[in-house]
Amino acid sequence: MQVLDTFWAAAVDLVWGLPLVALLVGGGAAFTLISGLIPFRRLPHALGILRGRYDDPDDPGEITHFQALSSALSATIGMGNIAGVAIAVSMGGPGAIFWMWVAGFLGMATKFFTCTLSCLYRKTDSRGIAQGGPMYFIECGLGPRWKPLAMMFAACGMIGCLPLFQVNQLSGLLESHLDVPRLATGIAALLFVGTVILGGITRVGKVAERIVPGMFLLYLAASVVIIARHLPEVPGVFASIFGSAFTGHAATGGAAGFTFRQVLITGIRRAAFSNEAGMGTAPMAHGAARTKEPVREGLIAMLGPFLDTNLVCTLTALVILSTGAGTAEGDGVIMTARAFEDGLGPMGPSILTLIVVLFAMTTITSYSYYSQKCAKYLVGDRWGERFVFVYLAALPLGALWTQDLVINMLDTAFALMAIPTMIAALVMAPRVMAATRDYFARMRV
Repeated sequence: MQVLDTFWAAAVDLVWGLPLVALLVGGGAAFTLISGLIPFRRLPHALGILRGRYDDPDDPGEITHFQALSSALSATIGMGNIAGVAIAVSMGGPGAIFWMWVAGFLGMATKFFTCTLSCLYRKTDSRGIAQGGPMYFIECGLGPRWKPLAMMFAACGMIGCLPLFQVNQLSGLLESHLDVPRLATGIAALLFVGTVILGGITRVGKVAERIVPGMFLLYLAASVVIIARHLPEVPGVFASIFGSAFTGHAATGGAAGFTFRQVLITGIRRAAFSNEAGMGTAPMAHGAARTKEPVREGLIAMLGPFLDTNLVCTLTALVILSTGAGTAEGDGVIMTARAFEDGLGPMGPSILTLIVVLFAMTTITSYSYYSQKCAKYLVGDRWGERFVFVYLAALPLGALWTQDLVINMLDTAFALMAIPTMIAALVMAPRVMAATRDYFARMRV
């Protein structure tokens, strides 16, 4: 285990440097400018699509726009929002939250471009179903010479989309508050998730459609109550976030400070893990949407980073920092649990436990689709479908491994997924804009 810890710690430090941050932030800024601020200008139209105004059951794909967004959000709104924010504060101080916000806003345009491409360049599988995702838009959009980049994404996606972090944090919380053995949590998750994911993306989409809105509102309500009870501290929290974004000051005077580089990379890294903009996972869900208009799916997808990072992660940050839990020791989810206990009393940890169970289970089910889709691309449908058993076997392992090992392994894989996704999307950005202009010209007519 020590060898694994050392290897993945070295790997994550190697890949998560300033060049990758520049690719994600610079790429997101480029997409925002090229599109003429489309995430903000076309928001009303996106909401109309989400309400089902343009749904057509005869369109190609497997799931509706709303189910696609729910599936993508069930993967992103999860442990990254609850535990990931706590980890960001502990590793980079409150200033890391500022850079999470930056990544969230820029990630809206990134998601628009990557998810539009995912529907522009779909490939029919052996069952005659149109499949989308970075590996497909790289191969079909850029040609066979670029296929090694597509294979790189798929290979790293098989690792990056394993449910290690979700089950790790869930098992840690249940062990801390209910004395449930970590292995028991891993096995229970295996049995529950197995019954859902063996039904494919259609069943995953239906489950996500029912659970995601409810869990989102529950977490929103609980967080707002805690923040309201600590309202006098909120202005100071915002001051610490903005004040330490460039200086690297710690959350409290007695804690050690952080370098600007550490604050910046931590914020971008945790935002990428949370909203996955540029990582390439969401395009796999949105690529399964039932639509003939790729731009519509891109408009739906761009809502994800805002809801995930700029709303949910902000609530978590305010809860943690206003209650003073940011100075506590322990795994990320334990830190958040302490904040809920401080804000809601003895019922706080129980409420958070319910939310964590819902968040973890929906994320794990959605990630199963992502990892299996990557496996099918690499080794074909027959052998790729069997990767689901590797995925399920990872649940007990993730429950037993340390938080640092799990985070470093997944962060490394996500970084290597972002490189082909962002490069291909930047190269094909003019095609997305051509499709966008054509789409809105037809909408006006």
